[in-house]
Amino acid sequence: MTRHIHLIGICGTAMASLAGMLQQRGFRVSGSDAAAYPPMSGFLESLGIKVMQPFAEHNLDPRPDVVVVGNVISRGNIELEYVLDHRIPFVSLPQILHDEFLVGKEVIVIAGTHGKTTTTSMLAWIFSSAGLRPSFLIGGIAENFGSSFQLGDGEHFILEGDEYDSAFFDKGPKFMHYFPDSLILTSVEFDHADIYKDLDAVETAFKRLVNLVPKRGRILAFDQAGGVEHCAARAFCPVQRYGTRPNSAWRATDLKFATDRTTWTVAHNGEPWASFEFRLAGEYNVWNATAAAAMSAEYGIPKQHIESALKTFKSVKRRLEVKAEVNGVTIVDDFAHHPTAIAGTLTALRARYPKCRLWVILEPRSNTLRRNILQEDLAKSLALADEVVVANVFNSSAIPPAERLDLGALAASIQKHGRHARIIPGVDSIVQLVSPEIRPGDVIAILSNGGFDAIYEKLPQRLRALAGQKAQASNERPVEA
Repeated sequence: MTRHIHLIGICGTAMASLAGMLQQRGFRVSGSDAAAYPPMSGFLESLGIKVMQPFAEHNLDPRPDVVVVGNVISRGNIELEYVLDHRIPFVSLPQILHDEFLVGKEVIVIAGTHGKTTTTSMLAWIFSSAGLRPSFLIGGIAENFGSSFQLGDGEHFILEGDEYDSAFFDKGPKFMHYFPDSLILTSVEFDHADIYKDLDAVETAFKRLVNLVPKRGRILAFDQAGGVEHCAARAFCPVQRYGTRPNSAWRATDLKFATDRTTWTVAHNGEPWASFEFRLAGEYNVWNATAAAAMSAEYGIPKQHIESALKTFKSVKRRLEVKAEVNGVTIVDDFAHHPTAIAGTLTALRARYPKCRLWVILEPRSNTLRRNILQEDLAKSLALADEVVVANVFNSSAIPPAERLDLGALAASIQKHGRHARIIPGVDSIVQLVSPEIRPGDVIAILSNGGFDAIYEKLPQRLRALAGQKAQASNERPVEA
């Protein structure tokens, strides 16, 4: 008899991917969430997996064999309380992922505060292009695959390792369930302020991950982050550095950024090794690609295959994704969740669109951005744009006032950096107030790790409407004698 697995909180990126994997493995899959938004809502629809909304006891009828509880689900959720009351077996996402999919595989984990989604996507594309038929799980939709997961019949499972907690009953990081054979460590910074007290706590989590890699394994560690050095020092296996330092095993040099492509070269142990090119922008994407290339080489993939794969690599949904181009205005969506990520995004856009006026419209939604702990860093990052618009803090009532991001102080700090900053509470107000000021040639970076009240559709619609009104007014203007 086919086992029935129900996922509470199915629209999270990892949960939706797990749902697809379980369905492909032959399970009957159902799921529920409070609300569904792109890209995962469309992804689940494409798989034929219905999302039941909102949470309700009847979503668990008929009774499932196992319930996967998403890490955003806490006590008080009506479905979780039903599961506990009726003693329905339940597990966390990383636990079922390990038990059903990772056992018997060569597991390659990509972890770090930044860059892990894109790096995982690149590595999966290189392995697939080389004919190795890997399985993978990515925290986003990889455009080369049109999916966030794949179950291949090869020996490798390439996996994004998330440092966020696993479930209400397991507050340890997800990546502690994955037991990597090889590990890429991209960065270690303070993040997830809702579960980590400080940088020391974050580093402790990553040190424990490093401690899981066996002696026969390998670690590739970015060479420019102090936190990475602290964590890599705990390794029992060989550690190779990648980045720009002269003594790094994999050194990227000769970076060149054009309007439609980026090129660079990599030296291995001081000797010229390979030249790369891809369509992505941003210095940070060069580091991501260098890490993926180095790990691929460590697994015996010829550099010619790596060069070819990176040249054809597209991107990940919601990573510098151009959502619309309206009358010379470019609207870009990015998942930026941290001041460092925001700085990288805006710097990349400056390089890609050097002569354009750059706007940033931010929804402080991540658990770090909603707090004031990195407020000054956030101001400095946002000040890399010419025009700054910040919406209300998402679900601000859940953050104690003393810890909450101070929007007024944030705007004042941005102004001190010489940029125009405004706080506009809601999306409809943002669209109405900002649209008339936008002119051809502008680039609009919309930053949020959520749906942001459909601003990605509303802003282009308003810009098209304004353009239509101007065209109509021009046509109706009487001709002077």
